[in-house]
This record gives sequence, C-alpha cells and structure tokens, in this order.
Amino acid sequence: MPNAIHYPPGLPISGQRQEIIDKIKAHQVLIVAGETGSGKTTQLPKMCLEAGLGAERMIACTQPRRIAATSVAVRVAAEMGDADMALVSYRIRFADRTKKSTRIKFLTDGMLLAEATTDRRLSRYDAIIIDEAHERSLNIDFLLGILKQLVKLRPELKIIISSATLDTEKFSRHFDNAPVISIPGKTFPIEVRYCPAPETGPGAEQSIVEQTVTVVTDLICHEPAGDILVFMATERDILEVVEALQGGEIRDKSTGLMVLPLFGRLSGREQAQIFADFSERKIVVATNVAETSITVPGIRYVVDSGLARISSYNPRARTTKLPVQPISRASADQRRGRCGRVGPGVCVRLYSEEEYLNKEAFTPPEIVRANLAEVILRMLDLRLGHPAQFPFLDPPHPRSIKDGFALLHELAAVEESRDHRPGLHLSKQGRLMARLPLDPCIARMVLEARERRVLHQVIIIAAALSIQEPR
Repeated sequence: MPNAIHYPPGLPISGQRQEIIDKIKAHQVLIVAGETGSGKTTQLPKMCLEAGLGAERMIACTQPRRIAATSVAVRVAAEMGDADMALVSYRIRFADRTKKSTRIKFLTDGMLLAEATTDRRLSRYDAIIIDEAHERSLNIDFLLGILKQLVKLRPELKIIISSATLDTEKFSRHFDNAPVISIPGKTFPIEVRYCPAPETGPGAEQSIVEQTVTVVTDLICHEPAGDILVFMATERDILEVVEALQGGEIRDKSTGLMVLPLFGRLSGREQAQIFADFSERKIVVATNVAETSITVPGIRYVVDSGLARISSYNPRARTTKLPVQPISRASADQRRGRCGRVGPGVCVRLYSEEEYLNKEAFTPPEIVRANLAEVILRMLDLRLGHPAQFPFLDPPHPRSIKDGFALLHELAAVEESRDHRPGLHLSKQGRLMARLPLDPCIARMVLEARERRVLHQVIIIAAALSIQEPR
C-alpha cells in the first residue's frame, strides 16, 4: 500500500478530493456525475483507497469495454508508481492480471457479473465503482439491480455510480436518495462547429464517408497541428475513411500522417496502437468504442458523424436489428469531450445545430430495446429471479416479459420445475443456451446441429447471423 497518494492538480476532481472522501466514509452509496475530462475514472479508485477501503478486500471499478479496463489500469498504476502493477491490475475476458497484492481492480462489467454468479455477495470487494453507468447496457442494469439488493445484505460495502452524462435524479432515487456530487469538466475551451452535408441536386448527395474525408482534409490543411479523433457508425465506414485518408492528395498536403482504425472486433494489440507515440500526426477513426473512458493522447480535434449502430428487437418478427441511427445529445456531448484534454479543442459535427437540439436527451437503455427472451435466459442462469420482481432501474413491460417466456418455451429452454417450485426454470438445453454468447434462437440452432451431426456447417451459418456486418 503506498504511503501517500498523489492526485494530478490539473484535474477538476482533485479539487473536490476531500469532499468525495468524506462522502465515501459517510454514505454507503454515492452518485458522481462529472463531465468528460474531470478525472473520475482514474481518481475515484484512489480516493476509495485513501478513505480506508481496499485494506483487506479489493476495490472494483467496472468499464464497458476491455480496452478501457486495460488502458485505465495501466494509467492509474503509473500515477501510483506501481511499475509492476502489483497494487493496480485488471481482468478482462481471457486475461486476468490480478494478484494477491491487487487492491484496485479494473474489469469489464461482464466480468463482474460473471463473478456475481459464483459469489452473489461479491464478498471479495470493499467498494464497487460502476463507471460509465449512463451506457445502460444489460450488464450494467443487472449489476445495478444486484447492488440494490446488496445494500441491505452488506451494509459495509461502498457503492459508487459514476458517469459523465448521468440522469442523477433517477439513479439517486434507485438507491434510496443517495447523495450526488457533480464535478465540472476541464477548463480548456472547446469550439463546436456544425457542418451539415451541403444540399445538392437529386441523386448527387454526398455520402457520410466523403463528407468526413472532406472535413478531416480541411482540418489537416488549415488548422494548427494536433491529432484527430473521428467517430463513424460502422466498421465498413471506418475502413473506407481510413483507406481514403491513407492515399490520395491528403498525403501530399501533410508532412506525416498515421491513420488508425478502432472498433471492438480488433485484437487487443491492434486497439492498443492508438496509445503509441508517433512522430506523425495521428488520426484515429473509431466507432463509439472511443466515446467513453478511453483518453487517446494528443487529441485536439473531434469529427462527429452523429451516427452509431444501436441494436433494437422487433417482438413481432422476433428479430434483432442493428440499424445506423442518430446518437443522443448525451452521446454527442461525450464525443465532444474527447478533445480539449491537452489544450483548446475543436469539435466538428457533421449535422446542424437544430439536429443536435432535437436529439433525444439520452440513449434508451438496452433493457427496453433488447430481446427479453435473451434477458430472461441470462437472469434464470444467473439466478436473479423473475424479471418482474428484479429491481431494474427501468423495468421491462409485462407484455414483453410474457412474450420472452413464450419464445423460450418454444425453444425448449424452460420447463416446469420437477421439485414443484413455482414458475418456469431452465431445462438442460436452456442451461447450455445460456452459456453461449448468442441470440437464443441461434444458440438453439447450434444445439440442434450438434444432435443432428451437422455442427460444423451450422456454426458457419450461426457466425454469419450473429455479427454486425455479414458483408
């Protein structure tokens, strides 16, 4: 354990250090809302440590994505002078770097949820920080419900809910009017420019890729030096932008250019390239994987397409689709906050100010967009009880729950209990389906293929059906 914990003086959260530590000591649950760049992700675990937590158990800090969990762990370890990462470490899928000496543990929310299946009380932790809670993925909503139940079971457990764009009143009510602390963002000014696609004649509309390349080229040619972060909706768009920027006349206008793609399907080594030091000007073209927690060093400019893939389930057709849709204002603000971390920044939005003002305030939580059959399957596997009784922040509609159970019954994933316990329970097939990271219908296909000895052929079809871009 370090004798003294230091906080970077340039971070806004450092100025509220004592207030936050006092609140952690005085309250079981704390809601922390801080603008992007305020230092929440890196400094809150250290404040928990200074508040006396982490002496016998660990302090957990969840991240929505593996690249955030690993990069933030490395950053915090460096700040604490922990060169061999003995005190600060991380756990992601297929990689557990924690040791007996680990006191601060960064992990994906999916990993913490997996731990809750074998240790419902999460007894190895003194404090649990749910970071980027505004993303409201199923994993985060499950964790919020589990923590709500743990408040009474483990009164000594400290819980911190943190995000840049948080509906603080809703989260506070969920945890019995927990106190809220608001932290301002960094003081570097960010200039927002609106650059909607120019109106052209019929059949001559400019594609989002062409519009993006034009704006990036203009930044390179006419703005002071600084790295650029570009947000696109799909892998295909990213690769087209990267290809356009790597070749053509933009190379002739720039003394040096390093163009890097970033999306979830890349390997950890490929994703980590964005943190490397390059002598050339760096352009990172990313999906919303770079929207939260990840601070790419040197970013002075952000180009925001205003689009993202957002999954939604059609209960009538029983299909999940991943259309490209406009992002919410909260997501747009998150993207803007990625620049201006090292100096004055510029955010170029490829849409009008009117479009920004008309956007939804927050992205709808995944629980209201998801296939409830998949949610119910996971809940039964995790032994979380019936969805109608689980303390969800936004409970699903009773009709959706009924339809979800009906689909699972058709797939033979649930059955009446043989020991006369009330309600439906997972069948043998249902338990296997819950272990597969697939839509229940596709998981059922795979199990049936194994029985009919055509597993190799069907796995190829299942893989094609389960990815975002089959093309």
